[in-house]
Amino acid sequence: MDLEQFREYCLSKVAATESMPFGEGVLVFKVVGKIFALAALDEIPGTVNLKCDPDMALALRDRYEQVQPGYHMNKKHWNTVEIDSGVPEAELRKMIEHSYDLVVRALPKAQRDQLARQKRSRR
Repeated sequence: MDLEQFREYCLSKVAATESMPFGEGVLVFKVVGKIFALAALDEIPGTVNLKCDPDMALALRDRYEQVQPGYHMNKKHWNTVEIDSGVPEAELRKMIEHSYDLVVRALPKAQRDQLARQKRSRR
């Protein structure tokens, strides 16, 4: 997966938005104002930060050398992933889904319900 494919997949999530609040070097993806992914635009190989359950984060780091503790993030809850250097695309998509879902689950019930309605109306 390259950076553009990563971007497109993140933006395909219900209510996902992108911005550059930290400057032009980092693309930030949010759902209802909460960050679920960050992409470094000038890193080679391309890297992204994804939120992750702490146990799953450790398992992914053990499984893939391209998955490291989150750079400039809470290392317990975030992973930095080299997206174009060996992690299978299907696995990377699961990581994005997991990150998005973690953020959505932490939202207030009214916002979760609104997102669920939006998701149903997209089908």
